[in-house]
Amino acid sequence: MTEIEKNRLKELRDQLNFHAYRYYVLDDPLISDGEYDKLFQELLKLEKKYPEHVTADSPSQRVGGIPLSEFETVEHTVPMLSLDNAFNEDDLREFEKRLQRFLKTDNPITYAAEPKLDGLAVELVYKQGVMTLGSTRGDGKNGENITSNLKTIASIPLKLREDTKFETPEQLEVRGEVYLSLDGFNALNEQQMRDEKNIFANPRNAAAGSLRQLDSKITAQRPLDFFVYGISDTSQIPCDTQSELLEYLQGLGFKVNKLGRVCKNVDEIIRLYDELNSMRPELPYEIDGMVIKVDSFNLQRRLGNTARSPRWSIAWKFPASQVTTRLNDVEFQVGRTGVVTPVALLEPVTVGGVTVSRATLHNEDMINSKDLRVGDVVLIQRAGDVIPEVIKPITSERTGNEVKIVMLKECPACGVLLVREDKKGANSAGKSQKEAATRCQNKNCPAQRLQGLIYFTSKAGMDIEGLGKKVIEQLFDADLVKDIPDIYTLTKQDLEVLDGWAELSAQNAIDAIESSKNTTMERFLRSLGIPLVGEEVSSLLENHFGSLERLTESAEATTPDDIETERCELLQIDGIGGKIASELVSFFQNIEKRDMLSKLLQQGFIFNKAPSLSEDKPLSGLVFLFTGGLEDFSRDEAKTRVKELGGHVASAISKKVTHVVAGEKPGNKLKKAQELGLIILSEQDFKTILAGENNRNNVEQLSLF
Repeated sequence: MTEIEKNRLKELRDQLNFHAYRYYVLDDPLISDGEYDKLFQELLKLEKKYPEHVTADSPSQRVGGIPLSEFETVEHTVPMLSLDNAFNEDDLREFEKRLQRFLKTDNPITYAAEPKLDGLAVELVYKQGVMTLGSTRGDGKNGENITSNLKTIASIPLKLREDTKFETPEQLEVRGEVYLSLDGFNALNEQQMRDEKNIFANPRNAAAGSLRQLDSKITAQRPLDFFVYGISDTSQIPCDTQSELLEYLQGLGFKVNKLGRVCKNVDEIIRLYDELNSMRPELPYEIDGMVIKVDSFNLQRRLGNTARSPRWSIAWKFPASQVTTRLNDVEFQVGRTGVVTPVALLEPVTVGGVTVSRATLHNEDMINSKDLRVGDVVLIQRAGDVIPEVIKPITSERTGNEVKIVMLKECPACGVLLVREDKKGANSAGKSQKEAATRCQNKNCPAQRLQGLIYFTSKAGMDIEGLGKKVIEQLFDADLVKDIPDIYTLTKQDLEVLDGWAELSAQNAIDAIESSKNTTMERFLRSLGIPLVGEEVSSLLENHFGSLERLTESAEATTPDDIETERCELLQIDGIGGKIASELVSFFQNIEKRDMLSKLLQQGFIFNKAPSLSEDKPLSGLVFLFTGGLEDFSRDEAKTRVKELGGHVASAISKKVTHVVAGEKPGNKLKKAQELGLIILSEQDFKTILAGENNRNNVEQLSLF
């Protein structure tokens, strides 16, 4: 390659990237489509002549390569958390009150708000300014590698702009929403009909289906678009606020939603919400609400995250779409914990682009309070635009032939008498009250066992590829799998003889089962389906006990009196209360559950330490207890700061507590701590520990006094 050709190659790439930015991001093209195509063909000709000089950021690389056989799993360096929802002004104002309580302030908070697109969240990784990886959100911790598909989207830069006032870090992890415009969606469905293929129900389904094509050439034919909304780590960029970040990302070449706005208080958010809702029918894409974020990154870091969502952000959903249909019948489903749930069987109807034929009726009390009857014309909605919900019957449509819905007396799966247990305590009149849930108490109920198996292999559980709901039902009906350990004794031969299985699919399933043995204690625990023990609680248990053996020993040694008097080790873990502790003790002291666990662990599970374990952090191994009021911290914020530095927080005094932080009016806990000889810290001592990078030395020095 001559020097002139080399320079021309770089010039063509730069020009094409610049003009793509003007067209797709700024919507302000400087050249015609014909001129762009001419430059592109010149680039292709040069790259064909010198294939060794083709680079990953070249415009020619948006589509190419052979189709994939499957998507690889990639781990997000920072989890992509979901958002809590608000559905009205009261929810929004309560959100701000929570923030103010946490931050110990009465001052209004400034927010950055923008439309919430009904699309698919993705993450893009740029190294040295070049896109190297693109993935789906997945379960928040792990997603699918869809790099080749994301590269086909013209509004996603393959290389970050260099002619900008903003500097970029060595690695930048960008997050945003892939979506289909309404025009693009309609054009796609027209093409699907011409090709005699199935049409898509709504733009979101179409976008999701397009991104999960194993052949990127198919994705390239879909008119996908992209809006950026954030990055994984705000500490690495020269911005102090979310609004500055969006300006920064636009300067790097990303498309930013122009309808976003900084709101100085909740009233301004409400005005923007009304504005967006009113313009919703005229927008060129679908939105289902707005996303509200605390604008200040400093406040975001102080507020932190829960296990599932950031405290500093919330999604305010638009009113759900509502339609009427007929309630044809009711069936009763038995869940893995024995709860029997009535489910409405509806005349199929389209709500918000999705065909709905079933909706939960929750429990007996809800049916009675709404006076629902089989045969009723009912008003339904997709709550939060997701879950179908029966709002009420249209009583004016009744003919007199409607039939009252009566809760079953016996379990539909095993015939055991159903019960509604008494709530603990009594109401204001001194009378006992019943729990809302109707339960089957037969632990050997086949429906409960089946649902437990389905949950164990699901994405929320062990996430065993190839063992979805229908497969587990097939294995259960064939008597191949009756309890969780049976999954790990399956052979390829067992599967090959079943309908719909072949040698390859059987081997893939066996390989996935074997692979699932290499896991974390947190995932294993939440897969067991212990009531109230999900991802967050499992993570707390893993961090506190470190091993399944330690947890088992502690639970087996715990008595009901220990829980009642808060002398239980489980209750020393911040975030675990009496109900959760009781469920854990009940599980690990149950002979059948212990036998099941023993059989399961004999299969050779390897528990890796989860990334969230904080052994190398400054406060690792230390347990703090707070008593009394703090002047500069809310209690939640103080606990969050300890956890961020690797420490644990206890709710009751015990010998495991290493440091007690005493604020105003500390109460009896301080006296007990002094009797046990524990280290007592003032709020100023606590602030010294948190200050700077030398936290561990600060702790050791303060521990001398």
